[in-house]
Amino acid sequence: QVQLVESGGGLVQAGGSLRLSCTASGSIFSINAMGWYRQAPGKQRELVARITRNDNTKYTDSVKGRFTIARDNAKNTVYLQMNSLKPEDTAVYYCAAGLWPRDLQTPGSADYWGQGTQVTVSS
Repeated sequence: QVQLVESGGGLVQAGGSLRLSCTASGSIFSINAMGWYRQAPGKQRELVARITRNDNTKYTDSVKGRFTIARDNAKNTVYLQMNSLKPEDTAVYYCAAGLWPRDLQTPGSADYWGQGTQVTVSS
């Protein structure tokens, strides 16, 4: 079992920044990839960014150049630095973990989810 605890999120004006954190505990040795999905009201959950154990990263096109995903292995934590935020980034952000060999390319490849944290960007 893997537990994911998220922190960060909140309300910010357009152009501002936020950082999300996700700390994993439990059977972390079996994790191949961690990342962030988001879901806005009335929309499907979409991948925002993910990083694998080999530091392979993937971003959805709409956040490239604005968001950065990184991990601290010593703390079992993955971070999502979000800069130049836009109102369309408003959503509930979920941390996800995929066990080997899953790479979080799709929501179905996530084995564990965090509880979600709200990000609201005002115009």
